[in-house]
Amino acid sequence: MIVLNLKTYDLTIAKPLLFVDVAKEVVDETGLRIVVATPAPYLHQSAERFSGIFAQHADPEPAGAYTGSISAEMLKSLKVKGSLINHSEKKVAHKKIKATVDSLHMHGLESLVCAASTKEAVEIAAYMPTYIAVEPPELIGSGVSVSKSKPEIVINSVKAVKEVNQKIKVLCGAGVSNKEDVKKAMELGSEGVLLASAFVKAKDPKAFLRELASVF
Repeated sequence: MIVLNLKTYDLTIAKPLLFVDVAKEVVDETGLRIVVATPAPYLHQSAERFSGIFAQHADPEPAGAYTGSISAEMLKSLKVKGSLINHSEKKVAHKKIKATVDSLHMHGLESLVCAASTKEAVEIAAYMPTYIAVEPPELIGSGVSVSKSKPEIVINSVKAVKEVNQKIKVLCGAGVSNKEDVKKAMELGSEGVLLASAFVKAKDPKAFLRELASVF
């Protein structure tokens, strides 16, 4: 599984649907599950074009008088499949993480919660999300993959999360930049990868994504 976080880069704003279309084409070619986490303003158009769309953030509040909130009901109505939660650039109090995970699941949506460390991954595992992505924040966007620079974090996180709940899938994020990073992550027990800048800023995003997909 590959999760592509488009963040809010200039390139994302300039051509958000290009990246969605690239992901769809690679999925059609390979059959691999690829998820694209799109900024909120582009969720509707993105979900109309591709079935693997996640929000970049969601809130636990239900439909109602909650100005600015992104509810699970709202995402479901847009045919979005799930949401990232607690990315290092959008941290959430753990009480709200659990409530958001519960709300997403109640509406039939998936949850992908980011963890900065093995300790946080174990705490989050108790909330029973669909996925946990382990991403040391100091490596995000660095081009230095956690799977190579800090392999023990991946190994320990996978082991610790599975001890809480075997059903939770553990992904590896932070600095994933090439095929070798993905291959190493999988060897360490990761069930997928989460990346952002390496895809969005690639000279040829489709060729880059095909190369990553070839590992699976």
